[in-house]
Amino acid sequence: MIKKKSFVDTVVKFLISSFIIFIVLIPVLIVRTVGKIFKKDLIKFNQDKERGKYSQWMFDTWLSEKEKAQNNRVFVYFLFPSLFSFSLFVVLPFFQGLYYSLTDWTGLNTGDEALVGILNYITIFRDYGFAYSFIRTVIYSVLNIVAINLIAFTLAMIVVQKLKFKNVYRAAFFMPNLIGGLVLGYIWQFVFNKAIVQFGGIFSSSLLIDGDKALFGLIIVVTWQYAGYIMMIYIAALQNVPQDLTEASKIDGANAWQRLRTITFPMISQAFTIAMFLTLTTSFKQYDTVVSLTQGGPPTQLPLWLSNIFSLTNQPAIEALDFLAVNIYDEAFVNFNMGVGQAKAITFFVVLLLVSLVQVYYNKRKEVEL
Repeated sequence: MIKKKSFVDTVVKFLISSFIIFIVLIPVLIVRTVGKIFKKDLIKFNQDKERGKYSQWMFDTWLSEKEKAQNNRVFVYFLFPSLFSFSLFVVLPFFQGLYYSLTDWTGLNTGDEALVGILNYITIFRDYGFAYSFIRTVIYSVLNIVAINLIAFTLAMIVVQKLKFKNVYRAAFFMPNLIGGLVLGYIWQFVFNKAIVQFGGIFSSSLLIDGDKALFGLIIVVTWQYAGYIMMIYIAALQNVPQDLTEASKIDGANAWQRLRTITFPMISQAFTIAMFLTLTTSFKQYDTVVSLTQGGPPTQLPLWLSNIFSLTNQPAIEALDFLAVNIYDEAFVNFNMGVGQAKAITFFVVLLLVSLVQVYYNKRKEVEL
């Protein structure tokens, strides 16, 4: 009973605080600022007035002249510009999109859209194209996470050594990350289609003309771009590993692998959590490089097992790199099914949120074990 009551109190206080932050404090700040200009106290609160439980808590926490309340108000005043922008451009569009996912909005019937409930969500779970996009995105993300982190960690281990031009190497490895995804895709499209094929032999055909090869070609491109950025995270972590531990392990006869496994990995476990989270979210949201590199192609057949799941009589053609972000864009802005596209986006958000939370939880637990 105590826990339940405590939980209710917490929820009520959170709602009160949210109301005060968004509705009360900014007008209070404006009025008090005007009052200071004219040297008049335009807002006065009775400090000795008897109040109810939550009213007193609200007053003591936010509106009184106590040091705690003043610090809370100053914190909100400095936070408000960023909080307002985040609410205006992220929170509000999210809830607006949640509403549109329950309508038959096409982008052309704005104001006349009708509520269809969860029909859009039922539609996308019956869509074999969306299921294929989800599976391909997961496969790509797993391979891409492994490739980026493996190469980034290897590069970091190299450039933290006592090399003559190690700062130059660091800058060179990081440089591809400064190239935009669209530009990067067009550059590597030329490399795959025009440059590498000149070698002939096993390189005579471009990687981008076959579905599975195009997937590995995309991994090469994104790894080349993003590994340098993740490398910097590993460098920062490696430089904080105490050298006396490494030297002591050398004296005790530990080889390079033993030092890496028992000292380096545990000491940089937080860097693994951050790097894994960044590569996971980036891989799932991949869009611009795919569009500029392959336009979502090349075309391939839907796998037989997936055709059987959806009870299809044939194996329809489908784009090999039609990842979730590409599929959502095409549904909304090419097919003009904004409601269905928004339902896909909400589903994508929920899946990515759950996967990210599981990944962070697992990595945090591994940090403790290491």
